[in-house]
Amino acid sequence: MLVTPVSYTLAVGAAEGLTPLNAFDNALLAAGIGNVNLVRVSSILPPGATHVEALQIPPGSLVPTAYCTCTSAVPGERITAAVAVGLSRDSFGVIMEYEGTGKREEAEAEVARMLEAAFERRNMKLHQVRIRGVDHQVKTLGSVVAAAVLWY
Repeated sequence: MLVTPVSYTLAVGAAEGLTPLNAFDNALLAAGIGNVNLVRVSSILPPGATHVEALQIPPGSLVPTAYCTCTSAVPGERITAAVAVGLSRDSFGVIMEYEGTGKREEAEAEVARMLEAAFERRNMKLHQVRIRGVDHQVKTLGSVVAAAVLWY
């Protein structure tokens, strides 16, 4: 059986790179999660998980992460990504991510709407919301990432 994470943080980053993969890797480094192995998870935050500003994760660790990313090679294009965590008062939480073109504020508003819809569908009351977003104007080849990083 897998251990359930007990803490989480929200991480965002933006960067340019030589190739799309390099740009994504550089965005992960900018977000502080470039030296771990992300294991993509869906949208549920474990009950009782606590928010921390920064996680100290050993390099190479397998890290459960809900994330989104956008990469573009269109100079001048503004790309964005945002992640939101919604908490109920006495149950689990929900994570939503959004990526696309536009401004950070637009992405953050969209994940907030998505979070409200997710709670409504589950017939749960949304008690607390945390949102982080990032945007980047592409110079040559840019990437953005927004992540809810879970840890033990």
